[in-house]
Amino acid sequence: MNRPPLSEPYPTRRTLLRTALTAGVAAPLLSACVTGGSDDNDPAAGNTGAKSADNPLGVKAETPLEVVIFKGGYGDEYAKHAGTLYTRKYPGAKIDHQGLQKIGEALQPRFVANTPPDVVDNTGASRLDIATLVAAKQVSDLSALLDAPSFDDPAVTVRDTLLPGVVEDGTFGKTPMTLNFTYTVWGLWYSKPLFAAKGWAYPKTWDEMLTLCATIKAAGIAPWTYQGKYPEYINDPLLSMAAKTGGLALVKAVDNLEPNAWKAPGLIGAAEAFAELAGKGYLMPGSEALTHTEAQAAWSNGKAAFIPCGSWLESEQKDVTPPGFDMVMGAVPSRTAGDQLKPTAVQAASSESFLVPAKAKNPAGGLEYLRILFSKQSAKAFASTAGTLPAVAGATDGLSLSSGLGSVRDAVTAAGAETFTYRFRTWYAPLAKALDDATGELVNKRITAAEWAQRVQKAADAIAKDSSVQKYTR
Repeated sequence: MNRPPLSEPYPTRRTLLRTALTAGVAAPLLSACVTGGSDDNDPAAGNTGAKSADNPLGVKAETPLEVVIFKGGYGDEYAKHAGTLYTRKYPGAKIDHQGLQKIGEALQPRFVANTPPDVVDNTGASRLDIATLVAAKQVSDLSALLDAPSFDDPAVTVRDTLLPGVVEDGTFGKTPMTLNFTYTVWGLWYSKPLFAAKGWAYPKTWDEMLTLCATIKAAGIAPWTYQGKYPEYINDPLLSMAAKTGGLALVKAVDNLEPNAWKAPGLIGAAEAFAELAGKGYLMPGSEALTHTEAQAAWSNGKAAFIPCGSWLESEQKDVTPPGFDMVMGAVPSRTAGDQLKPTAVQAASSESFLVPAKAKNPAGGLEYLRILFSKQSAKAFASTAGTLPAVAGATDGLSLSSGLGSVRDAVTAAGAETFTYRFRTWYAPLAKALDDATGELVNKRITAAEWAQRVQKAADAIAKDSSVQKYTR
């Protein structure tokens, strides 16, 4: 994606989407919560104006606005575009726009000092720990924004313009604290021309997948590869398969740390499926040692037919994908005939996390900026250049999409209300790490599915019993 290098080797898009920890941020921010100013010293006091139909969030037109954006693979032109729309509406307001890479390092001292910006795109490998920010009461409730009329159509609220799950992805307890701008879908990627040339049909069931893998292997191509150094990637189809089998009840049981949740038949069955995939030799030899870029390069060079990944893959690979490869994404095949969710159900979640700090000088302006950013016109401008699905419904309408992004949009459309996501990764990083380690062992034939479930359940139980860990439920 031509993104600038980061200080960590872990892939940026994956890091920002699925883990919430930034080392060293928690303690100072919690200290700030204890020692920070009271409501009587709130720097935002007096910076809210009269509300009206044209100004539903009470913006004071002349008040300056400070916006800090993660300048990664998507750049920050889309955020500047929203700023242009803001100043068009409030010409007296001066916007201080900053595009940064190391958000946490730049903003941690300012949160501790209670002098944060008005809008933060808390994204990237160096982002702030959102769970700690929330616990420290450093983040504003976004309910007023979500219930405000949308920038495009006053008859529709901002909440009702968003794709399924977007509001929930930024909700802690029962309070929406962040709003994510992009929408990621996870599935299995393949080259549409390759499959057409070979006469291969994309499998809808796991039995069909195994049959196809035998055919692919006989043709001299590895059926699968994966980003071996980051086994989280191959966790995604495993967890998607489990969710299809057990339904949303299984997903919630996992997230809520319920006893023996990881030993549910849906999870055991999914682990057995991936153990069988490895046992039959359908994973490309050496995949375990590959980084995300190495595995994806091998796949796009025809060494493997399938690779699991999120919908950022096409953009990430654009500089190395051969002409005519035309990658597309398919939903994870169903495991059983009695699955609770349809074959078209997909794991999907929003990302690129925006927040308005509780101690912002211009919180009303921060909310209004987000109301503009999450408008269809802003989202469409983003979609046309970023190659990624925005979190705003209908943002790609009328656009000419690439093969990959078009397949992602089609997958979301086909899934309808049956999109799902797990939240334990954001809530409980140690559990995510334990799962990744166990799955790496599973697909490299060093533990069984039953041992995999036992290991992950032990990690979940430890977190459930740890009174020092804040718990969330859904």
